[in-house]
Amino acid sequence: MRNMQNEYTTLKVALVTGGSRGIGRNTVLSLANRGVDSIFTYNSNQTEAEKVVGLAAEAGQKAIALQLDTGNVGAFDPFVQSVRSALKSLGATHFDYLVNNAGNSHHNMPFDKATEEELDSIYQVHFKGVFFLTQKLLPLINDGGRIVNVSTARTRTSSPGGSVYASMKAAVEVLSRHMAKELAPRRIAVNVVAPGPVATDFSGGIVRDNPAVNKMIAENTALGRAGVPDDIGPMIASLLSEENRWVNAQRIEVAGGVAI
Repeated sequence: MRNMQNEYTTLKVALVTGGSRGIGRNTVLSLANRGVDSIFTYNSNQTEAEKVVGLAAEAGQKAIALQLDTGNVGAFDPFVQSVRSALKSLGATHFDYLVNNAGNSHHNMPFDKATEEELDSIYQVHFKGVFFLTQKLLPLINDGGRIVNVSTARTRTSSPGGSVYASMKAAVEVLSRHMAKELAPRRIAVNVVAPGPVATDFSGGIVRDNPAVNKMIAENTALGRAGVPDDIGPMIASLLSEENRWVNAQRIEVAGGVAI
């Protein structure tokens, strides 16, 4: 990867949740390519997290992996202390960019069959976790920093089985606009990135590994294929950069023109 550290005059640090795979992994590496160090979370796969640390080092940047279940609010206070320690090892006291990306895999949940347990599982990670983790981390975010909350193209479209997941992501989109308003005195910009279907291991790898699903998505996308992580990570890194400093309170869909 080509290092673009000359874009930045001082050390920049990002915190990315769910950074060991898929879009989060690509975001960490795209930020490294732009001269940004990262602290990122992983839920259970430490081996993959360590690979990301190594790849960031190859790009000339530091990355620190911390374990966190973003659906467990009770773990957030000790996690914040771990972030403080990680920042110290990076030579910083605060970080500049927060990317709320972590998600738990889900399969289609028909509205008439979704259970309370399934709804709570999605709610804990995709809304409650985003709300309270951001709240806990606010004292560590530099004034003038940036937050990106990852949503989905499914908040714009409707499809069977999407009511639970899409509703939680829609809540995050509304939350993001309110955050942009309330954090304005600190000049913290808050935006939403809404990917379309992306070929990763998310939701059992259904887009990546099911040829029929992949073909269906490609046929319904203006640019003729399903997305890949490299379509999303560089966009998020760019959105966090100074060149997009005047973008705030926006929902940006990165989906190749799916369902238009």
